[in-house]
Amino acid sequence: MFISKLQQLGSISLLLFLTACGGITGKQDSAPAKAPDVANIPNAVPRDEPRSKYGNPAHYNVFGKRYYTLTSSRGYHEKGIASWYGTKFHGKRTSSGEPYDMYAMTAAHKTLPLPTYVEVTNLNNGRKVIVKVNDRGPFHDNRLIDLSYSAATKLGIVAKGTGLVDVRVISPGEAPVSIAADVEQAPVTRGPVGMYLQVGAFSTSNRAEQVKSKIQQEIGDAVLVVPFLKPGGNVYRVRVGPLASVEYGDSLASRLLDLGFTDAHIVIE
Repeated sequence: MFISKLQQLGSISLLLFLTACGGITGKQDSAPAKAPDVANIPNAVPRDEPRSKYGNPAHYNVFGKRYYTLTSSRGYHEKGIASWYGTKFHGKRTSSGEPYDMYAMTAAHKTLPLPTYVEVTNLNNGRKVIVKVNDRGPFHDNRLIDLSYSAATKLGIVAKGTGLVDVRVISPGEAPVSIAADVEQAPVTRGPVGMYLQVGAFSTSNRAEQVKSKIQQEIGDAVLVVPFLKPGGNVYRVRVGPLASVEYGDSLASRLLDLGFTDAHIVIE
């Protein structure tokens, strides 16, 4: 019944759902035994395409959480954590119905319309790629996008498993800036990237300070109150960090969830 229900939501693969959530044991994903020369694999070329017949329900549920597919990708631009998937799913059907090719420049996203083309920038080394979003995921907490093996290799995140990225929609005909064709490109000198765990946002500084004090007593990490001034009312964001690693951020988010902070999520600045 669960499988048929997912098929009603747009033939989204049950296997991809479970693995992206990271909660199912079994064969681990991996890179191919012989790595290809990804320098010869071109970036995806944005083009006008109709929405996929599959994978674009208005909304869908995965393990109790509801996701809403965006009606338009126009103007989408977000920073977050990228992961990647490889041999375990090579040749299997994606949410859009296309077979997954780990050597192609593709990606999975939870809410962007299928297909959508995005420019992904590694915030740590400046490398850029363009990929076609044709799948749903990743459903692991605090992950923004799941890249194909080739895309992740070009960005330099395969060995570590994750990377801090900037994701921006690319329209057909738009000229991307400095998209690298060669994985061996020289690294770009960049300023430090800040990764924080945002616990919540509050309308008063007093409430934010109360939450800050409670968290500091429980975890001992540096906790900040970051005011965001805007017309119509200020917002005070409570954040832990900067965080030393994605793994520590995941662990800390789990601890805060146990303490009742259900909205905690990683932000990149």
